[in-house]
Amino acid sequence: MTNRLAEAKSLYLRKHAENPIDWWSWCDEALATARDQNKPIFLSIGYSSCHWCTVMEGEAFSDGAIAEYMNANFLPIKVDREERPDLDSIYMQALQMMSGQGGWPLNVFLSPEDLVPFYAGTYFPVEPRYGRPGFLQVLQALRRYYDTEKEDLSQRKAVIIESLLTSAVLQDGATNQVAENELLRQGWETSTGVITRNQSGNSFPMIPYAELALRGTRFLFPSQYDGKQICSQRGLDLALGGIYDHVGGGFHRYTVDPSWTVPHFEKMLYDNGQIVEYLANLWGDGVKEPAFMRSVAGTVEWLRREMTAPEGYFYAAQDADSFTRATDVEPEEGAFYVWSYSELEELLTPEELTELQQQFTVTPNGNFEGQNVLQRRHQGELSATIEVALSKLFAARYGKKPELLKIFPPAANNQEAKTGGWPGRIPAVTDTKMIVAWNSLMISGLARAGVVFQQPLYLEMAVQAANFILQQQFVDGRFHRLNYQGEAVVLAQSEDYALFIKALLDLYASLPKQKYWLERAIALQDQFNEFLWSVELGGYFNTATDASQDLIVRERSYADNATPSANGVAIANLVRLSLLTDNLDYLDLAEQGLKAFSSVMRSAPQACPSLFTALDWYRNSTLIRSTLEQIIPLMTKYLPVTEFAVVSDLPSGSVGLVCQGFQCLAPAEGEEQLLQQVQQSQTRA
Repeated sequence: MTNRLAEAKSLYLRKHAENPIDWWSWCDEALATARDQNKPIFLSIGYSSCHWCTVMEGEAFSDGAIAEYMNANFLPIKVDREERPDLDSIYMQALQMMSGQGGWPLNVFLSPEDLVPFYAGTYFPVEPRYGRPGFLQVLQALRRYYDTEKEDLSQRKAVIIESLLTSAVLQDGATNQVAENELLRQGWETSTGVITRNQSGNSFPMIPYAELALRGTRFLFPSQYDGKQICSQRGLDLALGGIYDHVGGGFHRYTVDPSWTVPHFEKMLYDNGQIVEYLANLWGDGVKEPAFMRSVAGTVEWLRREMTAPEGYFYAAQDADSFTRATDVEPEEGAFYVWSYSELEELLTPEELTELQQQFTVTPNGNFEGQNVLQRRHQGELSATIEVALSKLFAARYGKKPELLKIFPPAANNQEAKTGGWPGRIPAVTDTKMIVAWNSLMISGLARAGVVFQQPLYLEMAVQAANFILQQQFVDGRFHRLNYQGEAVVLAQSEDYALFIKALLDLYASLPKQKYWLERAIALQDQFNEFLWSVELGGYFNTATDASQDLIVRERSYADNATPSANGVAIANLVRLSLLTDNLDYLDLAEQGLKAFSSVMRSAPQACPSLFTALDWYRNSTLIRSTLEQIIPLMTKYLPVTEFAVVSDLPSGSVGLVCQGFQCLAPAEGEEQLLQQVQQSQTRA
């Protein structure tokens, strides 16, 4: 018997449709029912490819005794964080206030009358273990507390809501050029330290930090770090490590070790878009490592083969877990990706296996639960023998050689995975929804890589995805965040606006004669300003004015997580638009935005690298006016605060004009002088 979630569009919500818990989705009716019945709300937030979300669904949420108590004493609500990042942000902040840590699944208990949280946690086991209490005992204790400790409950909620409100209203501060220069140096130094290789714990891509660190290498800042070496090492860790799928392409979410060996195996679109752009920028900055080009090409092939809808947009994610046999009850983590030594002996010739062991971390005992995750030992080109060996492993996994497999259709749920009749291994489930913000990150990555590696296919894929969004994501004139099988739903949030405007500007930077992309960015920026700009505080709210009624606080996102912060990207966009249009209203908004977040930039530079990227644009923005013939070779270089304008009416005898802020330098009379002016302009702060 299924519950209400059986009719949900979200794959994550549908995964809970057969739970005995009487789940609701987040809606007015659910909130009203909780108030009418005086039941505290149990709010559980996760996403489809989240491993521990899957574990809790199969354990606690499938337990009959827990469900019986939950249904009688709480109003249970399930939320897909990818549908409602605004809700997730608020209640994740509450969890971090209460426990000092965060993560998913995010399980929060709310008072029904005001939706203020009074307790929160992540994974709860059925029985006490891992130092965590059993979930039924937690539920019983919290219901008893809610009924009998009203005064303490009230005081507890007051502290939490005051903290949430305080964090939402930041104190701004005046600044000057000297202070801004020092602030920029501080931000670069901090982000470079963040991506310095750690000695313990998990390893995450951390691309917003890596991007800021790479930007800073063009300055002569005094520093304790060798920024260029650290940024290059981050690229090598990604392109050589087990975080990259060397057989099928695409990057996993993170590794569970400091050596970048064993990944947490889900593949997220947002990671792949950012990593592709970062590796392309490293290449454009002169780090011509063959592994960068190979991993970008492999990622694009994975994207085209497994993650691109017929309509041209990109799917959201692939699960970490998959079934080894169709008769299995539960999937296994990494089953689609890892290799036993006996398999390798069977699939490869002795010569191929020997060379594979020389080039990759392959041993009889393995490096992950007796299996092998492939991690490269060395930089450089791979030999023809290794490429043949990897092609054989691809055929064993997918059922066909890579050159014969152009499309690998997704398994949209566990049932499709089990019954798909796959010629190779059973694939992980793919979440096929379209998320504007994540597609935008991939569009930006493809646009940049297409120019740097001179691959028209990359640009074609970026254009197809952008056109889908422009044609399908506006309903009654309003921009929408998600698309489920042709239906646009959920009003766009600030990250959707900011990242898609960036993607449109990146397409224009890659195709500078096509004014269409700039025109669409301007039109979307107008709507962004109308519905999400904070006139009183500066910066952009996470949600539109008419879509915030169910939020206990209206946030302005400034912190970077796995994705760049909406306000950091948005402020950089405003500077870029001012360069390209000569409209100083954009620059005024950018200045207000930077002022609004200046206090957090000073006090917590480790939280907001994208705001420092925006400050870099504000302080060093450069516009090159030249012919297309002069611009094309410059486009392949890493010029991180530069825009291009194709013009034909240059001063006589010149090849281009370099403009910085409100002034232009003397007309450049040759290519060498033009490049010197560009490089000087980019470091004038």
